[in-house]
Amino acid sequence: MERLFAASETEIRNSYTTDVYFERTKKILHSKGMDDTKVWAEFTLGSLPNKWPWAVLCGTEEVLRLAEGLDIDIYGVPEGTIFRSRSPKGIRVPLMNINGEYTKFGEMETAILGMLCHPSGVATAAARVRCAAKDKKIMAFGNRRMHPSISEVLDRSAYIGGCDDVASKIGADIIGREAVGTVPHSLMLIMGSDEAAFRAFDETIEKSVPRIMLIDTFSDEREASINACNIIKGLKGVRLDTPSSRRGSFKEIIQEVRWELDSKGFNDVEIIASGGLDENSIRELIGSGVSGFGVGTSISNAPTLDISMDLVCKNGSSISKKGKFGGRKYTYRCPRCLSLDVSLSFDDNIKCSCGSDMEMYEIQLMKAGKRITKQEPADIRRYVISQLKQLGEL
Repeated sequence: MERLFAASETEIRNSYTTDVYFERTKKILHSKGMDDTKVWAEFTLGSLPNKWPWAVLCGTEEVLRLAEGLDIDIYGVPEGTIFRSRSPKGIRVPLMNINGEYTKFGEMETAILGMLCHPSGVATAAARVRCAAKDKKIMAFGNRRMHPSISEVLDRSAYIGGCDDVASKIGADIIGREAVGTVPHSLMLIMGSDEAAFRAFDETIEKSVPRIMLIDTFSDEREASINACNIIKGLKGVRLDTPSSRRGSFKEIIQEVRWELDSKGFNDVEIIASGGLDENSIRELIGSGVSGFGVGTSISNAPTLDISMDLVCKNGSSISKKGKFGGRKYTYRCPRCLSLDVSLSFDDNIKCSCGSDMEMYEIQLMKAGKRITKQEPADIRRYVISQLKQLGEL
């Protein structure tokens, strides 16, 4: 049996997935006796995609796991930080800094950036969906749109950004929750009717799994929803995945189903909507009677943040390539409006435009290859939600 097209953890740790020029750079430095060149490398972002006003930093935990054992120090803002890419003066805000001999970590640049760029995009898209959905449930259904080898990354990032639950077992394990889901249309098609599938699910699946029935395979959604209520005692909810070619107004379909359920006394039965939803379509469905959303592609296929790593100090002296600002920088944050700013001093007195004094926001994450901090996904998610509320987004 041939191997799948997925890098193993060993291959990633051994830099087999890196861009080859980093390997060549290490070889050149070794040949010239420059192995011990100490540098500061900073990770910044020039601009945000899709005219997003802010983004969510995600992936720091995996970077620390990769870097454990390397003789380097890592500093950065906490994972889950909501940030703008530049300070009020237009300076790129450092999200992470690495200090050490370049040859100790240079080959890891490709992997480190990959562990930050895509997860941060996914977490940001999830946070924007969270804001659009307000207090409604959000389930991450996006694994089928991306390579299965990154299922954990997708689900963890989506959860940190604001999704309540995930669909894959491997993703649920990493966030410490149970995987959620109903059934695919395949079950109804094979069983021959909604009713047969409803009964088979209820008879077969353990009672601890909430009874949420998919109701749009064959019948009118209103009729199928009432059938599900009559067949399944203690029905938790119904899911509408109505294809766009049959929708007309998805909001009106949901309203009709809600009216029908309520008129028949099934007020507690929830309505879950799914199928090609994004922050804009979700915003339109709020107030329709919907209880939650299954969201896939718009989160998992989020724009990647173009974070870059740049050397800003060499053996204690400031350096930079054209277009970047040299020198070891420190990140400050306003506790009131959450704006970020940058200074070359770790004890600067910076005043925010809102009038508040900014505070040093950077923390040390790793010292000489030993990690200092660790956060669980649920804690990071709570931090994201608290910032969204503070910003008035929720």
